[in-house]
Amino acid sequence: MTKAILKVSGTKIVDGDGNQVILKGAGLGGMLNMENFITGYPGHESEHKAAIARVIGQEKTDFFFEKFYDYFWTEEDAKFFAGLGLNTIRIPFNYRHFMDDQNPGVIKQEGFRLLDRVVERCAKYGIYTVLDLHAVPGGQNQDWHTDSAVHRALFWDFMDFQDRMIQLWEALAEHYKGNPWIAGYNPLNEPADEQHSRLWNFYVRVEKAIRAIDPDHILFLDGNTYSGDFSGFGKPFPNIVYAIHDYSTYGFPGFEQFTAEEHQIGKLQRQFDRKIVEPYAQGVPVWNGEFGPVYEDEHKGDTAAAKTENEKRYAMLRQQLSIYKKADNVSWSIWTYKDVGIQGLVYTSPESAWGKTFGEFIEKKKRLGTDAWGVHPSPETEKIYNELVEHFREEIPERFHKAMYPPIWDLKRQLTRVSREILLSSYLSMEYAELFDGKSEAELDELAASFKIDSCIKRDLLNQYLSEDTK
Repeated sequence: MTKAILKVSGTKIVDGDGNQVILKGAGLGGMLNMENFITGYPGHESEHKAAIARVIGQEKTDFFFEKFYDYFWTEEDAKFFAGLGLNTIRIPFNYRHFMDDQNPGVIKQEGFRLLDRVVERCAKYGIYTVLDLHAVPGGQNQDWHTDSAVHRALFWDFMDFQDRMIQLWEALAEHYKGNPWIAGYNPLNEPADEQHSRLWNFYVRVEKAIRAIDPDHILFLDGNTYSGDFSGFGKPFPNIVYAIHDYSTYGFPGFEQFTAEEHQIGKLQRQFDRKIVEPYAQGVPVWNGEFGPVYEDEHKGDTAAAKTENEKRYAMLRQQLSIYKKADNVSWSIWTYKDVGIQGLVYTSPESAWGKTFGEFIEKKKRLGTDAWGVHPSPETEKIYNELVEHFREEIPERFHKAMYPPIWDLKRQLTRVSREILLSSYLSMEYAELFDGKSEAELDELAASFKIDSCIKRDLLNQYLSEDTK
């Protein structure tokens, strides 16, 4: 019997027999869309790759990344993942795999080869995939993971950028139509449209374009302002799911930590309820496309303290999973599957070639606070930036700080993004690239192989809790 494509029925995702399918899995971040904290480089992806190419040449750079893509998600990863009871991988990808900005309008077939490999390895082990367009020309939001060197979401200002992504989704729909292991398409990750109208206009266009080619696959539509706001949406399309992202500051260093107090449990519930109220009011299913804490390093320093902190992060995660289960078993995708030790279900060993080559540099990044995710800037670094923040506060009226978009970011967040995560990181990207200097192809292969699952460390407690939730 031919396997049926998943579809939406009422407020549920169902299979061909009408049985509810609850998608539970993880994002494959850091692979086809690279993020600095996931693999350890500074800045944004295209800058990172260009810096490496300047040091070792384009041929060796291409060799390294081909190995890296192959090793990051293998059949062994799929086997391990399915063994946990997880059934879905969200595949973030960068538009640059499919389009060259110097040759716009031409779809590169290389992108399909890379995506197909992941989709096919997942399908072999009964794992659904969601195709997630994570980075677009100009950036759909203000952050590094859109592979943009500026702090503006320029995607919304240029119709040409939007037209190109419509063309890309048409090509993707043509390629994947009829594939039952594709759970659906996630047309835009974490959009942030300051005008709150251009996002819905884009969704109207992309839905029409995809449906003209592939009328069957589900569309997973992220809310505005980093997947949390659906107030600007129009009448829901058929066969769609609204995607939220449900991160909590309880899961990050530098904030109040989760100790299961009543007010904290209530805050987690209210945060989730606020995001789902509009989808549920419109009768649309909800998929939590990203959530999860970051973890302290239990391999060096005060390991006992790190384990104590991580116990709090696990407790928060389990509380979130409980909330999702009570909400009619909301589908979810934790962030992220594999990295260098920040969030991953599995992560590279400090004793791997990767850890030995880049470990000290990653520690330098932490000290300087150049990553937005899970950072531990030194007191000296914090003092410098706190003084800069105070200078801005003294010179600029507070109402202008509050007028900045997105409003969920305060002045310090805005300032450190531009100064540390963009400018300082652009210098550090050159220093990082020099660590590749002189590497032979065999050494580059060994570096990439650090991400093979049999070379990685499994985060056992996290995997246990996720597996238990699938039962």
